[in-house]
Amino acid sequence: MRATLSRLFSTILTSRTLRGLRRARYALGRTFGGKAIVHYFHQSDDPYSQLTAQMLAPLTRAYRIEIKSHLVSPPDNAAAPERERLAKLAVEDAALLARAYGLKFPAPEAKPPTVEPGGDALRKRLGHYLGAMFYFEGEWYWGVDRLHFLEERLYAAGLATAKGPFKPIAPVKDVTFAPAKPTGATLDYFLSFRSPYTYLAVPRIRHLAEHYGANLRLRFVLPMVMRGLPVPAPKRLYILLDTKREAERLGMPFGTIVDPVGKGAERGLAVLHHAVQSGKGPEFAESFLRGVFAEGIDAASDAGLDKLAVRAGLDRDLVQRALKDESWRKVAEANREELFALGLWGVPSFCVNKNRPHWGQDRLWAIEQELQSAKVETP
Repeated sequence: MRATLSRLFSTILTSRTLRGLRRARYALGRTFGGKAIVHYFHQSDDPYSQLTAQMLAPLTRAYRIEIKSHLVSPPDNAAAPERERLAKLAVEDAALLARAYGLKFPAPEAKPPTVEPGGDALRKRLGHYLGAMFYFEGEWYWGVDRLHFLEERLYAAGLATAKGPFKPIAPVKDVTFAPAKPTGATLDYFLSFRSPYTYLAVPRIRHLAEHYGANLRLRFVLPMVMRGLPVPAPKRLYILLDTKREAERLGMPFGTIVDPVGKGAERGLAVLHHAVQSGKGPEFAESFLRGVFAEGIDAASDAGLDKLAVRAGLDRDLVQRALKDESWRKVAEANREELFALGLWGVPSFCVNKNRPHWGQDRLWAIEQELQSAKVETP
């Protein structure tokens, strides 16, 4: 029953039909004299807000919109655990983004020209918790990374000020698989079996490792909620809907979900531990994540786990041996300790040759750059 309800609710929530109907309702309101209003929530001490604020003027020039800006407080601890690590990562990551998009950082002077009152209350009422957020007609867009999705909506709504093909001011950055010689670099991939963003990253991280001749090491950890780190409902909903549009961009199925939290994730990691030893780790990781996030397979059931394993090239005897072996728990804990030692706590995270780590499938382009510049290892 739990699995059936999970499939039903997740399929409805991520339905493109439902999203289309919601967008049509808002568009109808604009047809009868309503304005195209974009709300922007600015957190003054947030590095990502400093970058995003620099995009406000270009946005108003490129689209016929009214931006209403609001000052907001930092998210609470439940929405942003490991606050000190987050603050350090944000500074380093924002500097990386600034170079990629030609923005200034640090830029404490970058702020909206005017602000509306009641930002915290409005953000909460609309259903979010972060700064550097845009809200437009029922949907949220985070920072520079998701600005292209907002621009796509504005362009599709006929709100662009210039005629011609779509040319976003903040184009999406992703991997390119440029010609390269094998480097023999070590590519560590920290992953969880309850992370939808981990699912999005798996095919590309496998391809990156193969393309650049890197040694891919799967560093699995327990899901955050199973490590005592909370994931509030608004955060879960945003991640779900954000993953859906990212999956569509990448041409990946997503949305028919059976949450593997608890027994499903533990059983999956037990099998993954043995799959890595048999040389089938990436295949099983991809099979498992696609199964639970796109196909509604219940990994907590024997039939579901067998299906995920067999199509990855594992036999049922290996699955049975894995489920009787608890040694994966020590490996998962060692991986968690190393992840924390790198200054991170969440997944998916990546590291090339133990250099500066990156968090999030949005940074695979940065991982590719590091693979391209990695020195070729000689025997």
